[in-house]
Amino acid sequence: MPNFPKPFYRWRPHPWHGLESGERSPEVVNAFIEITPFDSVKYEVDKTTGYVRVDRPQRTSAYPPTLYGFIPRTYCGAKVAALSPKSIDGDHDPLDICVISERPINRGEIILQARVVGGLQMVDDKRADDKIIAVLEKDNIWGEAQKLSDIPPIMVERLSHYFSTYKYIFGEEFLRTIEKVYDRDYALEVVKAAEADYRDQFGE
Repeated sequence: MPNFPKPFYRWRPHPWHGLESGERSPEVVNAFIEITPFDSVKYEVDKTTGYVRVDRPQRTSAYPPTLYGFIPRTYCGAKVAALSPKSIDGDHDPLDICVISERPINRGEIILQARVVGGLQMVDDKRADDKIIAVLEKDNIWGEAQKLSDIPPIMVERLSHYFSTYKYIFGEEFLRTIEKVYDRDYALEVVKAAEADYRDQFGE
């Protein structure tokens, strides 16, 4: 039998359940990226297989302003919803994360480390669907950012606009709102709540 070094994944781990949220979480987290700013198609991890699948072509002309994915071993359940006053529950998905980087990253299905600086409290049909805002660790431009005020306001505005409109269908009632933009300290509480929700739902 081969003597595999540790840690070593002999088989590909599931991006949601097989990877870690990060040794320095909630300040610095691992992010699995599903979508890049170059994608006009919504991709997401298939919860059964762990492969990235096509969810839908984007209906509007907007492109995501940043890298977009999720933090492994997080879950938006009751504890995340408790931090979102207008939500009756979480959306039962991993916690979403938007990662700002200076250099273009034009492929998804990658893992990176990101420093949490803030977030958007989004409610989707009365369910908490928060979007954590982070910067790529060791980024030459954004790597020193520690809080949301270190990010240009226009970037936060673009993220808010994107998530306010990316599921919009003309003629239908729109059920998604950005309730507030929050800074680092609140974002850290949301990450910790999502990690606790994951343990409640799936165990350690």
